[in-house]
Amino acid sequence: MSVKPDWWIRERAAAGMIDPFEDGLVREGVISYGLSSFGYDLRAAPEWRIFVNAFNSVVDPKHFDTRSLVEFEGEECIIPPNSFVLTRSVEYLRIPEDVMVLALGKSSYARCGIVANVTPLEPGWEGHVTLELSNTTPLPAKVYANEGIVQLVFFQGDRPTQTYAERKGKYQGQRGVTLPRL
Repeated sequence: MSVKPDWWIRERAAAGMIDPFEDGLVREGVISYGLSSFGYDLRAAPEWRIFVNAFNSVVDPKHFDTRSLVEFEGEECIIPPNSFVLTRSVEYLRIPEDVMVLALGKSSYARCGIVANVTPLEPGWEGHVTLELSNTTPLPAKVYANEGIVQLVFFQGDRPTQTYAERKGKYQGQRGVTLPRL
């Protein structure tokens, strides 16, 4: 497996791997997003699901209680102290069958105590990326829509493998913020 550079990402994006695609790093007055040397920085959409404890719900991936979330739309989102928010990427991705993608949090947010968690994007997966953002601080933390939130790193294998779609993955083709499924 090898990490792929910007020219490789650009070629795949032209074939529909990333839509919309920003062919360069945009950073004037925003947290950077777009094509970088060895990756692509995704943007957060202005759709947020903020975790709250109004009903003493238990967060259970097998029996998810939507009362534990408040839905919010806006260009900025305040994550409560020691809490969590879900959003999605602006970009829709179509991962080739010989590629695995890892997402890493951007340093501007990490330096503010905001941790981004995204599971790997498997070969053949497609959809909006659901982004999990944790505020590890005892203070409220602000995140921004339509600006960079995570960086993707692309790894290409020597040959295609069984794809996420062929395994009938439960998150295939997801649109919007997608909650846990069983």
